[in-house]
Amino acid sequence: MGESRRRPDPAAGFFSWQWVLNLGGVNAAGPAEGPDEMGPRVDMVDMVDMDHAATTALCDEAREAMEPFLASARVSVAYGNPSGSHSIARAAVRAVDEAREQVAWSLGCRPSEVVFTSGGTEADNHAITGGMPPRPGRPVCSAVEHHAVLEPTRLLGGEVVAVDRLGRVDLTALAHALAACERTDGPTPGVVSVMLANNELGTINDVSAVAEVVRDVLPHAGVHTDAVQAAPWLDVAVLAADADLLSVSAHKLGGPKGTGALVVRDPTPINPLLIGGAQEQERRGGTHNVAGIVGFAAALGAAVSNRCERVRSTAARRDRLAGELTATIEGVMETVGPAVAAGLGLPADRSHLLPGHCHLLVDGVGGEELLLVLEKNGVCASAASSCASGAVGASHVLDAIGLGAVPAASLRLSLGVDTTDEDVEATVAAMSRSVSHIRSIAAAGENAGLR
Repeated sequence: MGESRRRPDPAAGFFSWQWVLNLGGVNAAGPAEGPDEMGPRVDMVDMVDMDHAATTALCDEAREAMEPFLASARVSVAYGNPSGSHSIARAAVRAVDEAREQVAWSLGCRPSEVVFTSGGTEADNHAITGGMPPRPGRPVCSAVEHHAVLEPTRLLGGEVVAVDRLGRVDLTALAHALAACERTDGPTPGVVSVMLANNELGTINDVSAVAEVVRDVLPHAGVHTDAVQAAPWLDVAVLAADADLLSVSAHKLGGPKGTGALVVRDPTPINPLLIGGAQEQERRGGTHNVAGIVGFAAALGAAVSNRCERVRSTAARRDRLAGELTATIEGVMETVGPAVAAGLGLPADRSHLLPGHCHLLVDGVGGEELLLVLEKNGVCASAASSCASGAVGASHVLDAIGLGAVPAASLRLSLGVDTTDEDVEATVAAMSRSVSHIRSIAAAGENAGLR
C-alpha cells in the first residue's frame, strides 16, 4: 500500500504543502511514484489551468495589500479588530474604510452601500432572502442562475423564468411571470434576480432591460444581479447600475477566497442574514476579515484599471482556442458560439460572451472521462460550474437552454489574465490527444463486442 498519508502535526508549527499536493496524487518535485496505467503524471507546475471561472490565483496587488494585516504583532499593529475603539482597532477600521471606498468606486455605488460578506454565496443568499426574517414576497430568478440564487428561490416558493438558447433571460417570459404573480392571491415577488453573466456558459444579460421590465410590471420589487463572474471582465458600474442589489466575490478576480460584497443601494431595505453583531451598519454580523477585505479591494481595483487590455488579450486567445478546437477536432462545437448567436439575430461573433469563456459540446466521449484524460494530458478544465463538489453531474444550465439530453460531453474552458499563447497551444494539443484516445478505446470496445 506504500507509505501512509499522515496529516500535518499542529505541534510542528508549519503546514506541509507537500501533504496537500500528495492528496491529489501530484508530487511537486516530480511524477508520483508507483505504477500508473494511464502514463506518467504531469508535474503540477506544468499543468495548464483552463478553469479560471472556478477561481483565480492571488494577484500581486492583493498579496502586497494583505501582507501587513497577516504579519505578527512584533512586525505590525494591523491585526486589530475594527469593532474596537483603541488605536490598534482604529488602524483596522481605517483599512476597512479605505477598502470600502475602493470597492464602491469600482462598482459604481456609495461606500455606505457596500456590505462585506464571506463571498458570492453569502451575498446571493442575503439578496434573495432579504435577511432574517426573510422579506415578504416570493423571489423570482432565471433558470440558469448559480445555485446560491436558484436554491433559496425555490426554498422560498419562488418562480423560475425561462431563458433563450444562449442562456439569456427571456424578457417576455419574465414580464408574463411577474404579471401572473401579481394576479394570484399569494405574495407578490419581492426581488427579481438575473445574473449579469452566466458562470457556466459566459453569456451576458442586459440587466438594464431586466430592471425596466420589473419596474414596468412590479415597481415595488427589487432587482438583484449576481456579478460574480462578470466583475473581472465587465464594467459592472455601468452595466449593473439599475440593479438594487449586486453580488461580487474576491477570488474570481485575483483576490483571496472567503471575501466578497453585497451592494445594497439606498433605499433598498434589507435585514441582516447573520445575526449577533452590529457590523456593516447592522446589516451583517461578524468580525471583519480585514486582510481579506483589503486584498479584495486591491484586486478589484487592479481588475478595473487593467480591464481594457485584459479583455482584449484574453478574448483574442479565447477566440483562437475556440476556432482551433472546432476546426481541428471532429465533433466539437461551441455551445453558445457565433452560429447560435446568428440564429437569434445577433452578430455572428462572441461579443455576447465573457472574454474568457469557451463552452463546448464534444461528441463521442463522456464528460467525466474527458476531464480525467485531459488532466493526464496536462490541462485542468471543468464540465460545468465549480460548486459543491468535484463530481460531474447533470447541468441545470444546459437543461434550461434545451441541451440537457444531448448525447455529448460538455466542457467549460475558461481563460484568465495569466493565460498565455503557449497555454492555448497546449490545450488544443491535449484536447486532440484526449478525444482521440477516448474514441479509440470506445471503438475498440465496440469491435470486441462484435466478435
